[in-house]
Amino acid sequence: MAAPHRTAAPEHLAALHRVAHRGYSAVAPENTLPALAAGVLAGATFIEFDVRTTADGVPVVIHDRTVDRTTDGTGKVWELTLDEIARLDAGSWFSPAYAGTGVPRLTDALALLRPHAVLADSADDAGVTPAVAPRVELLLEIKPPATLEQVKIIMGQVADAGLLGRTVVQSFDPAIVRLVAEAAPDVRRGLLRDGFDAAQVEVAAELGVVHCNPSMNAVLGSPETVAALAEAQVAVMPWTANDLRLWPDLVRAGVAGLITDHTGELTGWAQNASSGAWSSSA
Repeated sequence: MAAPHRTAAPEHLAALHRVAHRGYSAVAPENTLPALAAGVLAGATFIEFDVRTTADGVPVVIHDRTVDRTTDGTGKVWELTLDEIARLDAGSWFSPAYAGTGVPRLTDALALLRPHAVLADSADDAGVTPAVAPRVELLLEIKPPATLEQVKIIMGQVADAGLLGRTVVQSFDPAIVRLVAEAAPDVRRGLLRDGFDAAQVEVAAELGVVHCNPSMNAVLGSPETVAALAEAQVAVMPWTANDLRLWPDLVRAGVAGLITDHTGELTGWAQNASSGAWSSSA
């Protein structure tokens, strides 16, 4: 194997989005308030998290269809009430240090992130001018099942927090992306994908999305699709980029950002690489 050598970093590296996947989930339990806060502190430019709706219609921040993996409870999220979910421990599975950490409501997550996300030089969607400069945007994934009424509630809470202009709403399900467009036509939308090919340009145009976020391996296998989407003004941020050895290849492929569990490491790497030269293999 040839020794690494120093080459100039791509020009767009300085603008690379650092996306904290389920918050900074390498250091705190995913999709909890500590993880979201840690993502901000680690220099994320986007905080990504997942939203599902409880049996009594309350949006909560959790990834899986069931609460089994990330709490001490059992059952499908949409079959449990908010009171039932609020009693669950969502931290002990990760570390005893997080014992008692709960599953946050969407409103809890928005309240936490709002001071770090609103624009400092203008009033936000709620008419309030903040005192701090924006550091992050929100990448909110709506998980199925989701009805139009549920999507309207989710988008209403984002609007009430003054964060519609700082949020990209995405889903793997094109039907949910269409519901988002109906509920909040002006919000930026994204489509998550497993596969990735030239057809994504047409799909993105049909759905009116500004982000098409496929798997990391799909991007590495089809950099020409990244270029075609960029030409169509659709940004690509692959998931879940946890292998730092692949970050240079992903950046060379033209991605707009990287979705990773290792937010702090990505921030340090991007800042160091963009300020000088980076290592690559010959």
